Amino acid sequence: MRDVRKGRGAASNRSGRYERHEREAFDDGWDTIDQAPPTLRTEVRPDASRTVITRNNSPDLGFDRSINVYRGCEHGCVYCYARPTHAFLGLSPGQDFESRIFAKHDAPAQLERELARPGYRCRMIAMGTNTDPYQPTERRLALTRGVLEVLDRHEHPVGIVTKSALVTRDADILSRMARRRLATVALSVTTLDRDLARTMEPRASAPTKRLGAMRTLSEAGVPVGVMVAPIIPGLTDHEMESILEAASEVGAGRAGYVLLRLPQEVRELFLEWLSVHAPNKARRVISLLQGMRAGRLNDANFGSRMTGAGPYAELLATRFAAATKRLGMVRRGPDLDESRFRPPARDPAQLALF
Repeated sequence: MRDVRKGRGAASNRSGRYERHEREAFDDGWDTIDQAPPTLRTEVRPDASRTVITRNNSPDLGFDRSINVYRGCEHGCVYCYARPTHAFLGLSPGQDFESRIFAKHDAPAQLERELARPGYRCRMIAMGTNTDPYQPTERRLALTRGVLEVLDRHEHPVGIVTKSALVTRDADILSRMARRRLATVALSVTTLDRDLARTMEPRASAPTKRLGAMRTLSEAGVPVGVMVAPIIPGLTDHEMESILEAASEVGAGRAGYVLLRLPQEVRELFLEWLSVHAPNKARRVISLLQGMRAGRLNDANFGSRMTGAGPYAELLATRFAAATKRLGMVRRGPDLDESRFRPPARDPAQLALF
């Protein structure tokens, strides 16, 4: 059911696994199936979630809480592991995920209330863990900036990962927080090939723009890192050293990488994308992935799901370690200061028990 649309990553809008009916394109006799489909416009809807801080206990992650002010992501990265979350909303993890965005309009106010709770204990909050906090919709809604203003006001540490140069808009807040050891930023770079990036992550900032954002933030005093993510064996893995070198030149002092993950519906969407945009490389990509995932295309096990296993995975790890050592880059970012946190004043209309 291919439905390739300009500016969108997924090549179809296949039904999610919880939907009762499955959609399929067919020729109705009027030869319309081969006509170029109309432009798919982005819709932004309100997200009525009652909490804004999400918690996890994953041993693979260096944080236990995060904030995602958007559900869905207009960047349209075809490999995005967050795509299956749209199935829980009765929508497609395909083009729905990148065109039907849910925004938590009250995120800053809700965060203020959650930070004020008596039992709250400060730990670094991560942003950009599921969907990008600086996707195009943020330019208009500024919800991420509102969240940063709350965190800055109460001296709460934050770590950001993004694929967007829009992060530099908030350099004033981030640099102010960084001076108090309260903020770090990492830019995710999958490829330096502009044409490949345009088809694989169509509405994310171009690779050169992301490198420029690293330079801007570094010059503003914000600790900056690069995530070579995801590494796609047989397609982008040969660029690992080039990406690290380019990021190091513009001020990135730390680096990490993640092997391509294909959970749930992402697998079929990515294989479909390969068949459309890189058919001559599809067999090698699939073979290498299976070699690092015990014969499967995905591995959900803690410990190995981020890096894979086997000889090729070990080669990637060796190359990464050698390159970062040569460039003087580290894996961990600076320790942020959790002792500075000042909780918001509690609602004066709510009486304390003691």
